[in-house]
This record gives sequence, structure tokens and C-alpha cells, in this order.
Amino acid sequence: MPVDDLWYLSKPGPNGERLKSSKHGRGMRWRCRYEDAAGEPRAKVFAKKSDAEAFDVQARARLAPETQVDGLARNVGFRDYSTRWRLSRETGWAVETRERVESNVRVHLVPVFGNSPMRSITLTEVLEWLARQLDEGKAKSSIKLYFELLDAICAAAVADKVMPDNPCSGVRLSKVLNGVSRAPKWIPTEDQVLRLFDVVPARWLAAVWLGAGAGLRPAEAIGVEEGERCFDFAEEELHVVQQLRYSPRTHGGFYLSGPKSGSSGTVDLDAVVAEQVRSHIAEFPPVELELLDITSGEPKHRMVRLLFTTRHGNPITDRIWSREWGKWRAAAGWPDIEHAGFHALRHFFATTLISQHVEPQEVQRALRHKTLTMTLETYVHWWPKRVRQRGVIGAALRSAADRR
Repeated sequence: MPVDDLWYLSKPGPNGERLKSSKHGRGMRWRCRYEDAAGEPRAKVFAKKSDAEAFDVQARARLAPETQVDGLARNVGFRDYSTRWRLSRETGWAVETRERVESNVRVHLVPVFGNSPMRSITLTEVLEWLARQLDEGKAKSSIKLYFELLDAICAAAVADKVMPDNPCSGVRLSKVLNGVSRAPKWIPTEDQVLRLFDVVPARWLAAVWLGAGAGLRPAEAIGVEEGERCFDFAEEELHVVQQLRYSPRTHGGFYLSGPKSGSSGTVDLDAVVAEQVRSHIAEFPPVELELLDITSGEPKHRMVRLLFTTRHGNPITDRIWSREWGKWRAAAGWPDIEHAGFHALRHFFATTLISQHVEPQEVQRALRHKTLTMTLETYVHWWPKRVRQRGVIGAALRSAADRR
């Protein structure tokens, strides 16, 4: 936003002298170029150079009235702006992404920033919010997800001239999260898992066994179906190829999608777990339902014999499952914390394998992790410490030394 002298040309003459312009001596002499509140280029002229320079300073700082948005836009709240931001961008998002973003904004960001004008959110407030998340024991991956969402919303607000700068830009998230690892925050003991088995209703007990005995995630467990697509009892194998999801707005209700992060795979089916599944099928015959299946990438409706349904023959939603899980957890004496969910059974499964000296690569395969590094980083504190052997090289070379 430079200040121009309209009475003289910017290019000097052949001898370096200043050349008069066609406007010399007519009208105001000094022009300041700037961007208005909408980001459009504008210009304003002044009689005095000092006035033009003062306006230039104000315009650069977005303090000049010409550079500020109107009062209504300037004071737009986080709740309203985040809704506009999401709706304007969700056209190209997958269904799961739309629902996840809407839920994360509503549950994790709006309660904190919802009543604040966008331009009032400061770096200090963001850091305080992150500190509270850490104090509450939120998972590192969850904090990162929520922060990146807040960062994207604030960056868009800056581009829309709703706020002067992005308070998230000054946050070095890796430093904030320093010391927070992949490691599980809580893992049930064998006794706690057995107490859970005692209180879970028979209709859902085999699903819990699939979590503790095969490492399945909750949506994977309640999404298994009868038949060779998921179970090969003869070969003692479990094919983890789908999970049950619920989206009434997009898919009209329940549907089957691939496991989280593409973690499909075939894992060992322990004989004890297999017996629990067989008993469940005998006591609660699978219910055949028509479901949308998008696991192959090509949506199609097919008949599915789900193992786990309500007594009315319906699949169970995430919300109802979470409510029931809370009751079972309390009855079993588990702590009432975020990390004591169904996923804790997967951690129990992994650490039990590790404590029995199962090879790391086999643990990775059982958990269907993409890389061995992920498995090692997650459970680094549970791998048995081996006694360091000494004198191995000396013993191997002693015979050579004795021959001399």
C-alpha cells in the first residue's frame, strides 16, 4: 500500500530529473493505495503527504474504517461462522467426513468458543483450551484432530476478513503435545475383563468376546455376519472386512463400510472365542436384513445375516451402544473415564499377546496395523525387557584366540 506522488512521474528523466505528470498542480497530490474489507484494491487521495502516510499506516493495520468489515460481520460468533464454514465446504466430503466434522465442531469446539466473536479468539485462549484437553486425559490423536479443525475455521475467517489473524498460527502443536504418546491411557486387567463378561447381557456377550479375544473395534464387532464372509471355523480364521455404520440422512439408516483406515485382514480365531460365537448363533439366530454395502467401493444392497441385533431384530446404533456400554462398565466396576470404552478391550487383547511373548510382527498382524512402527510405538511400555547378554562376541571368538 505505497503512497504515490500524483504530480510527478515515477520514472525519472534522462538526466535523473523528476518529470511532471499531466496532473501536476491540479487536485490533491498524494495517493494511498490499499485493500478494503472485501480485499478489493482501492485508492484514496490527500492534499498532504503526512495525511497519506498516516492513512497508509492505519490501512496496513486494518484500523482504517475503509478496511474494516461492518459491525455485524465483524462481530459474527464462532457458532454461526463455523456452521457457514462447514456447509460451504461439505459438498466434496465423504459422508463419514461430513458427520465427523459436524459432530466434532458441535461437541468439542462450540462449547468452548461458541459464544465468542470470531475476532475475539486469542492465542492465549487456544493454548488454555489445549491445556485443559491434556489435563482431562484426551487422546493425542483427538486433540490434534480438534485443533486442526479449529485452525481451518480460523484460517477461513481470516481470508473472509472476519478476524484479523489466525490465533492458531502461533501454536506449535508438537511442542504442546510433547510427552503425550500413542500409549493407551488405561487397559483393563484380566479380572476386570472377566467381571465385564459377567454383567454383559447374553445377547451382546459374543461381541465383547470379539473385542477382548480378537481385537475387533466396536463397529467391526457388531458388524460381523454369519457365513464364510466373516468366519472360517474350520481354518480358525476371522475375516475382518466390514463395520456397521449408521447414517439416516445419507444412506437411509444402517450400512456396511470397510474397517477403519483400510485395516481389513484375516486374523486368527481363537478356539475359545469361536466357541462363544457358535453358542451365540445357536441361542440368538442371525437376523437377515437388507443393507447397503459400500465395502467394495461400489454401493449395492444385499441381504446380510447380522449376528448382533436387538430383541426386535434391528441393528444397534452407536448412540444406544454407548449408552448400554456405560451401564455394563459401571456394573463391572470399570472407571468412568473416556479411555474405558470398548476400544480398551482391543488394548487388552494386544497387551495379552505381548505378555505371552508373541512376536511383534504377529501382534501387528493381529491388530491389522499398517506398520510395525505403529504397533511398537503404541505398546512400547508393554514389551518385555530382555536381560542384556554380555560376552557373546568373546565366547564366539575364544576358540579362534585359543588356536593362536
